[in-house]
Amino acid sequence: MENLIARPDYLNQLISFKDKQLIKVVTGIRRCGKSTLFDLYTAYLNAQQVSDSQIIRLNLESPELYETDTALKLYNLVKGKLQPAQMNYIFLDEVQAVPEFQKAVDGLFMLRNCDVYITGSNAFLLSGELATLLSGRYVEIKMLPLSFREYMSSFADRTDLIIRYQRYIRYGSFPYILQLDSERNITAYLEGIYTSIILKDIVARKKIADSGMLDSVIRFMFDNIGNPVSSTKIANTMTSAGRKISFHTVENYVEALTESFILYKAERCDVKGKQYLTTGAKYYLADIGLRYYLLGSKPADFGHILENIVYLELIRRGYKVFVGKVGDKEIDFVADTADGTEYYQVAYTVIDAAGGGTTLRRELAPLEAVRDNCAKYLLTMDFVPPVSHNGIRQLNVLDWLLA
Repeated sequence: MENLIARPDYLNQLISFKDKQLIKVVTGIRRCGKSTLFDLYTAYLNAQQVSDSQIIRLNLESPELYETDTALKLYNLVKGKLQPAQMNYIFLDEVQAVPEFQKAVDGLFMLRNCDVYITGSNAFLLSGELATLLSGRYVEIKMLPLSFREYMSSFADRTDLIIRYQRYIRYGSFPYILQLDSERNITAYLEGIYTSIILKDIVARKKIADSGMLDSVIRFMFDNIGNPVSSTKIANTMTSAGRKISFHTVENYVEALTESFILYKAERCDVKGKQYLTTGAKYYLADIGLRYYLLGSKPADFGHILENIVYLELIRRGYKVFVGKVGDKEIDFVADTADGTEYYQVAYTVIDAAGGGTTLRRELAPLEAVRDNCAKYLLTMDFVPPVSHNGIRQLNVLDWLLA
């Protein structure tokens, strides 16, 4: 278990569902740590006196299991390994590799001595027949690459925060990045992840013939994180640049990117009317390192990158996150939970070079326009003591990420 970074939030979710009559489904982008989470969980099971013979682990993308290519073969393979008089813990990695896998999963779930856990790198896992067949009988644990707090936990101390944040966004937050010691190796690793996602989760599944056009759409999306975009806008922009593409093709490509968990969509809502809006949605990347890998070291929009980091952290903390509209003003994030709503504005800095406080007033204005009593936050990279602006708390974003 060397070099495993603790993922307590996800691990505790698995522990809380242990032996419950639910299929545990862990979803997330490739290489975000789903298999390692199973390693951590099996170690926990061993500590609870669960023997190795009760734990069945299969990675369905492993070459040695390529012949396990039907649901019946998968079911029979696992059933043949079961301990009949004991509870069995079944872990199936990348289960979508087996056609109609849901039938095997459902069959195992119906056995009284099976606690079933599956992972997948595509949202298609929980759509269509699986959702119908297993309706009400599964729980989804949505996994992301390392948070900044998890990333920092691999270091002995919290010094050089700025330098480490810069490395975090430059090289990305996939856990194995921390095991690599050169930029060349990191780039090669990111290339492998990116290629796997594009070829396995998008091109093959969506049967895309024009990979060059797909690449153009991906580059556009990566370059426009945090900007309002629509399929029509993307199609028009690319057509104007000499790459004619239809609205429907763009829509299909963007949908595939969100289904593979490489992109996340933040819908827009009217804060006062509590209505969801059909335009102005924004997209954020599961890992900023992939953006640097694909687009290179072009001048970076550090404000939107920081916004991306905050969006992912809110998702990790269990919020449902929207882009807020208040009259003609925009709130970066409206974050909802069962306990209530919080509002977040994100800015790289609100300190004006010439003084005067213009930037600070501009960033506070959308939050001030909301007339309820919910918590409101302004997150910046400025190293200033926490301060309140008429109830709006200004915090250093790195402190907030590490909290």
